[in-house]
Amino acid sequence: MSDIAAPLQAPRLAAPSPTLAVALALLLAGTFAVQQAAGGRLAVLFLLGAALGLVLYHASFGFTAAWRVFAADRRGAGLRAQMAMLAFAVVLFFPALAAGSLFGQPVAGFVSPVGLHIVVGAFLFGLGMQLGGGCASGTLFALGGGSVRMAVVLAFFIVGSVAGAAHLPFWVSLANAGPVSLIATFGLWPALTGHLAVFAAIAGLTVVLERRRHGALERAAEPPRRGWARLLRGPWPLMAGALGLAVLNFATLAIAGRPWGITSAFALWGSKVADAAGMDVAFWSYWSSPAQQAALEGSVLADITSVMDIGIVVGAFLAASLAGKIRPEWRIPARSLAAAVIGGLLMGYGARLAFGCNIGAYFSGIASASLHAWVWLPAAFLGSAAGTRLRPRFGLAVERTPRGAC
Repeated sequence: MSDIAAPLQAPRLAAPSPTLAVALALLLAGTFAVQQAAGGRLAVLFLLGAALGLVLYHASFGFTAAWRVFAADRRGAGLRAQMAMLAFAVVLFFPALAAGSLFGQPVAGFVSPVGLHIVVGAFLFGLGMQLGGGCASGTLFALGGGSVRMAVVLAFFIVGSVAGAAHLPFWVSLANAGPVSLIATFGLWPALTGHLAVFAAIAGLTVVLERRRHGALERAAEPPRRGWARLLRGPWPLMAGALGLAVLNFATLAIAGRPWGITSAFALWGSKVADAAGMDVAFWSYWSSPAQQAALEGSVLADITSVMDIGIVVGAFLAASLAGKIRPEWRIPARSLAAAVIGGLLMGYGARLAFGCNIGAYFSGIASASLHAWVWLPAAFLGSAAGTRLRPRFGLAVERTPRGAC
């Protein structure tokens, strides 16, 4: 019987763990703290971040592993799920962005300049995420799930972000065609149709290449739970994650007036630390606009991206607690630790040069119909392929399906 046809069953959960109580307390405390510091709208965005963290964790919806297994082994289920996510997103986003408003509120996408900085930054990011073992969203939800190694990745992600913010004016001054909106260039319906056709072509190509390599598409593993137990504790199907992320990103657009992003908060956090240590970061071009100056001088709880990032960690912690999977590994092999440091630095630096990561530049960038996102994608994939080849030198696995397994 299929999952869809299976009747919902009463959840069969073990006794709540102490971490579940802590996760719920953090969710409530975080919502209250953000509401007190910045108002109800930011509190709702904190909860949206928590929902994103829960979806990412329960669906194991990552970008790093999906790209790695396709590059190394031509397994394409993860890439097909990403194409489905993008298809859901553009159907929701494009009409609202073309109209310029949503439910009476002005909205705008992430449309960033196209130039050499995107190519270099995306390649570095793709390389770094394979060494780090997670992209920007993956770093946060794995951290929330109890990964000590990802705390190291995040720390150096922040360091790299600050360096990228300091150097960004130089990179942007190189070959630069400016921002290009594909909706403004071609119109709503041609842009929407063209995007859906490209997603279908990419998904189709993964099917052809996977069958050519393995003879058949990989079958999804039988879920260990069904019904309500699966809903609460996971794991969720990849397509459920794809739909959930697209809908939650659209909700972010509706409430924040712009899509979901992650890595600008890392530059903010690191720059605040650098400023407290005596560096004159306020005089950097990156922080020269009134909005950026206000963010640098204000509370992180008043910054949309920061609030949502914290929410992702809390939401993933809640999901891992529900699943009973909070088991931190404190021992990190030296080579793996070195990869975490290098990967974090490369991702942080690359994300600032490329105006975003797998979320801000890729997911939200494509949902915004920005040309820079389509430049980001192949450059980041090439960097990811290079990083995949480097992983064994750091003692990191590259997943491959045994011959004859489907």
